[in-house]
Amino acid sequence: MSNAETDVNMPAVEVNLPDELLTDFQRLAEQEFVSEEQAAEELLSLGVDAYSVDGGTDSHPGDDFMEDAGNNLFDTANDPGDIDDDRL
Repeated sequence: MSNAETDVNMPAVEVNLPDELLTDFQRLAEQEFVSEEQAAEELLSLGVDAYSVDGGTDSHPGDDFMEDAGNNLFDTANDPGDIDDDRL
């Protein structure tokens, strides 16, 4: 099956990009992909997956960063330690 046969049922999308981003995209497509169409499809798929747009959650990339950061903190309010503990 050729690309023309598989692309028949796929909708077309037009995107306006800044010149610098277009140049980066074209360079990446040329180096890493068979075509710009393949690059656009795969990069968009990766971006959507990374953004986890599933309609069921209101989470955004990086939301769990603060949750994880909070787990790495410790509470010094009860025992701030001795000043000598901080000296090398």
